[in-house]
Amino acid sequence: MFTIRLKKGKEKAVMQLHPWVFSGAIASIKGKPANGDIVTVTDTQGEFLAYGMFNGQSRVAVRLLEWMPEATIDENWWRNRIKQAIAGRSALLNDGDTDTYRLIFSEADYLPGLIADKYADFISVQILTSGIERVRPVVLDELQQLLKPAGIFDRSDASSRSHEGLEVSYGTLSGVEPPEFVTVKENGIAYGVNIADGQKSGFYCDQRDNRMLVAAHAKGKRVLDCFCYSGGFTLNALRNGAASVTSVDSSALAIETLRKNIALNNLDHLPHDDFQSDVNKQLRKFREDEDKFDLIVLDPPKYAPSRSSLDKASRAYKDLNRQAMKLLNHGGLLATFSCSGAVDIGTFKQILAWAALDAGKEVQFIQQFSQPGDHPVRASFPEGEYLKGLLCRVS
Repeated sequence: MFTIRLKKGKEKAVMQLHPWVFSGAIASIKGKPANGDIVTVTDTQGEFLAYGMFNGQSRVAVRLLEWMPEATIDENWWRNRIKQAIAGRSALLNDGDTDTYRLIFSEADYLPGLIADKYADFISVQILTSGIERVRPVVLDELQQLLKPAGIFDRSDASSRSHEGLEVSYGTLSGVEPPEFVTVKENGIAYGVNIADGQKSGFYCDQRDNRMLVAAHAKGKRVLDCFCYSGGFTLNALRNGAASVTSVDSSALAIETLRKNIALNNLDHLPHDDFQSDVNKQLRKFREDEDKFDLIVLDPPKYAPSRSSLDKASRAYKDLNRQAMKLLNHGGLLATFSCSGAVDIGTFKQILAWAALDAGKEVQFIQQFSQPGDHPVRASFPEGEYLKGLLCRVS
């Protein structure tokens, strides 16, 4: 067994069960572990702390797996971890109205670098660490045995793989190749999901609960859904009796998919229009045209991928929300989200307060949103809490 000895004082986070050991915390390495090898982590006195997966070229040099010295990180260990993660989704597995959700959420499910999403009869996986890459056959076999999917598709095309010395991996791994659009259900609404070419792993199932919560306020209202992607908030608003819905996204594929999803749910007779446009530009155009809305949804991409980009992202969030606030009728609602882990809820509230001040508006926070239960937040890994949102009354 290779051994990683930590510098004095660097053992605290490990003892508090945080799953990352940064390269700067390492005092010495016994042996020459290759990327993906299992290592023992000790304190400066050589006392056992944990087992983890090593990567010599990543800033996160060790991703910890196990804190019990008697444990053995073998094939059975990996299979049991996967079983535990799937068992934690048992309520969703038996939900007849929903067949798309996250099965495995990386560190939050004690499997650093493994993400698996279920789309009806297909599974999409992302393998983002060299340690998980080592056990790829075991992962695929266990998923196949537990869920018997029609096919498993690899979306390990994230740039973060390069930090682990891994090349992009993409394509069908087992079973049949998914069709261009896999039809899934979420809360009784059907969606055509492009697993192969869609954003991320194909669909943003982390907004499942929030789509319903926001739609509860849509009845009789003129709704604007920005960064609509395949139409989650749009479809829920239409089904819940919105007076009209306008959807905006810069992606032609997103708008095409949105239109197909509206037709798929027999909602195409309801008042809806869409714009393939940059959202910020379109918001300015709405203002020039003196358009007003009763409910606006802002679900932008990740503006702050790291803390170093927080200042720039804060300005972008503030400007986006300021523009939206100016388009709301008096007393209108703004459902606004951030999926940037570097932006905590306190910071997000402060950004919205600044946006309101610049817009000359008063804002009340009336509801707070977060990620659903299939995206758990591990107590020792708060970094896993990335999605937050607020429902604001703007006057």
